[in-house]
Amino acid sequence: MAYTEDERAFLESHVWAVLATGRRDGSPQQGMVGYTLDGEGRLLISTRTPTARWNNIERNQRVSVTVPDGHVHLLLYGTAELIADDPERAERTADILAVVRGPERPDPTSILGWMNEERRGVVRITATKVLLHH
Repeated sequence: MAYTEDERAFLESHVWAVLATGRRDGSPQQGMVGYTLDGEGRLLISTRTPTARWNNIERNQRVSVTVPDGHVHLLLYGTAELIADDPERAERTADILAVVRGPERPDPTSILGWMNEERRGVVRITATKVLLHH
């Protein structure tokens, strides 16, 4: 899905969002996440794999993301994909860390030990609907 110029600018000017996934019983589970956009406009989020968030996405790939900024917010609905294999997991995590922790992008091989110890994976979200509320 292509973003409008305003939507892309809003997403690129923020780092934190609320990711909502569906729990086993159908109720929502939400949590704050840091994100970045990849070259195709998909959201990338690093997360630990032994979590409700990861398990919820394994079961149901439909998610929503809210990027808040005071009374203005962007709401994104989409489909999530889990990335647990290297080298893509390490590459995407390096992309995320460059934005969330910045300013330098770490060498993906230098973070593998930390990622394995933390049992980290990447969630990649492809937007199906985006609403920017002013």
